[in-house]
Amino acid sequence: MNHWFTADLHLGHANIMKYCGRTIFMTAKDLAIYNKVVNLSREEQKKFILSPESLHIMNMSIIRRWNERVKPEDIVYVIGDFCFKNSSGIRGEGIRMSADEWEKKLNGKIIFIKGNHDKNNSTKTIIERFVIRYGGKRINLVHNPDRADPNYQINFTGHIHKLWEIKRMRWDWRFVDCINVGVDVWNYYPVTFNEIMSRYAQWKKTLEVKK
Repeated sequence: MNHWFTADLHLGHANIMKYCGRTIFMTAKDLAIYNKVVNLSREEQKKFILSPESLHIMNMSIIRRWNERVKPEDIVYVIGDFCFKNSSGIRGEGIRMSADEWEKKLNGKIIFIKGNHDKNNSTKTIIERFVIRYGGKRINLVHNPDRADPNYQINFTGHIHKLWEIKRMRWDWRFVDCINVGVDVWNYYPVTFNEIMSRYAQWKKTLEVKK
């Protein structure tokens, strides 16, 4: 049995492709329009509605990449924003489908940690943070890095998509390192602890060089 970590899948959420630059999933026609509007205002971007074909490609690609790695007996920690809301009034932004339906398409046992988009998508989780001991380290799992816990040297987070991969944050006199496990910085795959820590080790070497 293996343990995997991921965040910010946003299954069924069309607009996330525009706002996070998930261009690899867009059809050629959608990509051409996106390239014209990407530098315009948010209001202008909202007028561009991605096609159902692009949304289908994103959903199926993320599911396929998940199942390429995760086995039925594995455990996956989803640190927020699993899928699009299934409430009414979606305004062309995505497809209304419950978290349970998405979960049935994915291998492994999922432990959901609540994200800011998980209010109406039926993950039903009441977990807002989760602490694990893995590889000799105690690690706090929390969706928003602004809610990281300085009592743990390392926090696995999501929420910020491609904004950064690893960031050292300061609380009073203490520092905490936040590692983004979101799909946007891991080629849309769930990742192992060892993969995360390998990237973290390289990042710390870079910090040493800059000193």
